[in-house]
Amino acid sequence: MKAQLCKAYGGPDDLAFEDIAEPVPAKGQVRIAIHAAGVNFPDSLIIAGTYQFKPAFPFSPGMEVAGEVVEVGEGVSQVAVGDRVMSTCGHGGYAEQVVAPESSVFRIPDSMDYVSAAGFPVTYGTTYHALFDRGDLKAGETLLVHGAAGGVGITAVELGRIAGARVIGTVGSDEKMAVVKDYGAEAVINYSTESIRDRVKELTGGVGADVIYDPVGGDAFDQSMRCINWQGRLLVVGFASGRIAELKTNLVLLKGCQIVGVFWGSFAAREAERNRRNFEQLLAWYEEGKLKPHISQTFALDQAPAALKALLGRKVTGKVVLEVRSST
Repeated sequence: MKAQLCKAYGGPDDLAFEDIAEPVPAKGQVRIAIHAAGVNFPDSLIIAGTYQFKPAFPFSPGMEVAGEVVEVGEGVSQVAVGDRVMSTCGHGGYAEQVVAPESSVFRIPDSMDYVSAAGFPVTYGTTYHALFDRGDLKAGETLLVHGAAGGVGITAVELGRIAGARVIGTVGSDEKMAVVKDYGAEAVINYSTESIRDRVKELTGGVGADVIYDPVGGDAFDQSMRCINWQGRLLVVGFASGRIAELKTNLVLLKGCQIVGVFWGSFAAREAERNRRNFEQLLAWYEEGKLKPHISQTFALDQAPAALKALLGRKVTGKVVLEVRSST
């Protein structure tokens, strides 16, 4: 089978597109014929050697896939051969097949195509866990979403709207504002021309945001600490800006706020049943028409380097997906 391989740490153009052996599922694992694979910012980190997990060389990046179950290992009972599924896999998704633990494999509705399914697990799984398990978001609260036009950002806007929150998004260009409003944001701040702190305070009558969803870090985190409401919750989701901020703890005291870490991958592994219940709710909302995954661009498997560069160039909105097999 074909796969994109990382043989030494580097960038997207250092990936090698080669033939490798088909994977064999061990006990509790599922082998999936991949139809589509999601492209995520951590994929660029794992091939650069800067992600928290470092697989042995050679490995394929790609942490989420959608496809058809073609083989199950001993003890698997949640899915069967022939099922249409989505899955997270940590790495290995930029390939024609992958094995994944049964706990991370979910059957998808008949109404969901593989491209949408491939862009679903990481973003929606992360955001549901962040807003509801960690952020305790309530109807009527103000939710500030950084990187609101990105993969996880759009889902935070969307789920915030479903929760009945007032959503404010931040983006880096005027061109991205429209899609964020379409997904439910009441207001959108262009941080390249406006002060996040000042605009949030203006929009909230001076009190600030109750919950802040931050996959960006750096300056966004710094400004968040200046516009968070009393007893607000600042959700640390990621560091897409490239800078990990340093926290002045006197601000935590003065604001009476919480800084909350969101590590969805670890949560999903430690609390698999709770994660499965989260996905049951997410997929129910999808079938009800309340969720609409935003796929900005698709690429063929052999174009994975270009897909990663499109994502890193910050020109896309929502998700980038690799189409591995031409079917829905």
